[in-house]
Amino acid sequence: MNKRKIINDPVYGFITIRSELVFDIIDHPAFQRLRRIKQLGLTELIYPGAHHTRFHHALGAMHLMGATLENLRNKGIEITDEEFEAATIAILLHDIGHGPFSHALEYSLLEDVPHEHLSRMIISLLNREFDGKLSMALEIFNNTYPKVFLSELVSSQLDIDRLDYLKRDSFFTGVSEGTIGADRIIKMLDVHEGRLVVEEKGIYSIENFLSARRLMYWQVYLHKASVSAEKMLIAIIKRARKLSKKDNSVFSSPALAVFLNENIGIERFAEDATVLSAFLQLDDYDIWGAIKIWVHHKDPILSKLCGMLLNRQLFRITISNEAPSKEQIKADKASIQTYYDLEAKDVKYFYSSGQLSNNAYMASDKEILILSKNGTVRGVTEAADLPNIKAMSKIVRKYYRCWPKDISL
Repeated sequence: MNKRKIINDPVYGFITIRSELVFDIIDHPAFQRLRRIKQLGLTELIYPGAHHTRFHHALGAMHLMGATLENLRNKGIEITDEEFEAATIAILLHDIGHGPFSHALEYSLLEDVPHEHLSRMIISLLNREFDGKLSMALEIFNNTYPKVFLSELVSSQLDIDRLDYLKRDSFFTGVSEGTIGADRIIKMLDVHEGRLVVEEKGIYSIENFLSARRLMYWQVYLHKASVSAEKMLIAIIKRARKLSKKDNSVFSSPALAVFLNENIGIERFAEDATVLSAFLQLDDYDIWGAIKIWVHHKDPILSKLCGMLLNRQLFRITISNEAPSKEQIKADKASIQTYYDLEAKDVKYFYSSGQLSNNAYMASDKEILILSKNGTVRGVTEAADLPNIKAMSKIVRKYYRCWPKDISL
C-alpha cells in the first residue's frame, strides 16, 4: 500500500505525508476521532464558516513543522531523520487529548483534567501500540529531549501550534485581522545555543503575530456570543450530570455515560484503562446527539437549556471593565429565580458571571528570543523598538454577566 499520500488543504495547498509511520498514526482511530471535534467549539454559531476540526489543525501543524525543520537544516542546524520524524509526530499529536468541543468542556465534563495531560497519556498508549517508535516524539512533547528547540517548536509562545491555528482560524472565520505571515516567521527562525530564536529582521513579523493573536482573542476566542454559548453548554452538562447521578434518567451514549455518572479526575485516568478508552470514543456527536434527546426530557431546566442552544437562543451577555458587585449578582439571581419560579440552588443554570483575560504574550514565560546581527540574544520586549509588544505583554481583564434574553436585568 502506498502510504506517502498527499492531502489537499484549503489553507496551505498540498500537504505531504512523509513516512509510513506518520501515515499509520493518522490512520489510527484515536487520531481519526479528531475529525469529529470542532477546532473552535461552538464558534460556528457566530462565524458560520468555523466548521474546521482538530484533524485539520493537526495536519496543518504537521505541514508547518516539516517546513520549519527543512529551513533549520538549510541554516546548518543538525536534525537527524529520526528527530525530524519525531518532531513531526509530536506536533501531529499535540492536541489528541482534546475532548468534545475542544476547550469548552475541559473543566466540566472532566474534573480539572487538562487536555495536555490526556495528550501525554494517549501518546504513551500509541507508543506501546507502535512498539516504542514514538519514544523520541514523547520526549520532545514532554520537553525532556536534549535538543530543547524541538520541544519549543511544539510548545512555546512562538510554536507551530499557534502559527497554524491563527492562520487557520482566521481563514475559516473570515476574520482577516488574524492573518499572520507564517511563511516569513518560519524563514526567520534559527537556533542559538540550543534555543529557538528569531532573526532580528523578523521582529516586525513577530509583532504582527502577537497583535493578530490579541485581536483573535477578542474577536473570536473570547467573542461575547461564544462565551455565552459555552456557558450554556457547561450548564447543560452540569444539569445532565446531576440528573444522571440522581436517577440515571438521562439518555447518553455509553462513552458519555461514563463521564456523566462519575467524577473523573486525573487519578481515575491513571488507575483505570477503561476510562481512557471511553474518552477516546467521545466526540462532539455524543454531546449533540444527547442534547437533541434531552430537549424532550421531563426536567424543565435541562429541556429548556437544550432547546435554547439548539435553536441558538443564546444568553444575553454584558462585558465590562469592572467586576459586578456582590449586590448586583445577588439582585440578578433573585430576578431570575422569580421569573422562572426556580429554587435558589437552580438559578446557577441560567446565570453566569466571571472574568475573561487576554494575555497575547507573557514576557515572564519562555520569552520569544531575538537574535541580533552581532550575535546577542534578547527577549522580544527588550529588542522591540515599538511600544506595541510591551503593551501586548500586559494581561487585559474584562468581566461578564450572562442570562436568558427573555429576562430584563
